[in-house]
Amino acid sequence: MKLVRVGKPGAERPGLIDAEGRVRDLSGVTGGIGAADLSPAGLARLAQVDVGALPVVEGERFGVPWSGIGKIVAIGLNYADHAAEAGMPLPAEPIVFLKANSSLNGPDDAVMLPFGSVKSDWEVELGVVIGTTARNVARESALQHVAGYCVVNDVSEREFQIERGGTWDKGKGCDTFCPVGPWLVTRDEVADPQALGLWLEVNGERVQQGSTATMVFDVATLVSYVSRFMTLHPGDLICTGTPPGVGMGFKPPRFLKAGDTMRLGIDGLGEQRQGVVAYGEL
Repeated sequence: MKLVRVGKPGAERPGLIDAEGRVRDLSGVTGGIGAADLSPAGLARLAQVDVGALPVVEGERFGVPWSGIGKIVAIGLNYADHAAEAGMPLPAEPIVFLKANSSLNGPDDAVMLPFGSVKSDWEVELGVVIGTTARNVARESALQHVAGYCVVNDVSEREFQIERGGTWDKGKGCDTFCPVGPWLVTRDEVADPQALGLWLEVNGERVQQGSTATMVFDVATLVSYVSRFMTLHPGDLICTGTPPGVGMGFKPPRFLKAGDTMRLGIDGLGEQRQGVVAYGEL
């Protein structure tokens, strides 16, 4: 299934994408796509719905595809060629940081440059959505805890991240810096999370092109690893790292400015499009 939430910010309704690509309203089936719906039992119940009997929704904004995201766990330098362009050594273990929940944004909502930003950057990433509680799980069983996958833009302010006294979090959690969606694609529809092409364009120029096949640490490893240090709850999101082509890797570096447009996508998981606005313009 491809699950969505559509409507104005704060008033999104649950839905799914039918075989013809239309949005179908799930409001009569569930009050919202949340943690309970992401469990194996919840997803099985939604899979039994008569999609053809659901109302068609047209022209609505896409929001973050599910609610109740307890935490956003992100992984740094998880593609060898991205680590090289960043001038950083390949990590021996996954680099883990957090993005603030207040950075969540709809997939096509505007991205706002934070106050004082001079080095805001783009990062297309595969998002992993937890469906069942994971605590110190083995790699071999880790994917059983995954509800599905999505597109994430891990927007990053590099000066805040790297040059402002340590910790990556301050450059990663700015308002609007985590567009998610348009869909949550359930695990059964993704045959191999390590065989997905992903890309990003800025103002129509393809700047990132990669594959999850080149991850340093694969999805199963990441779920297992993170679960050793913190319990992963249903609805939690893991952002798994970005391939090369980010702005700071250009020579000279290139960063986002008001008026720019980002478009990005992952095979089978849909596309996002964000306009960039100056601080205070939302």
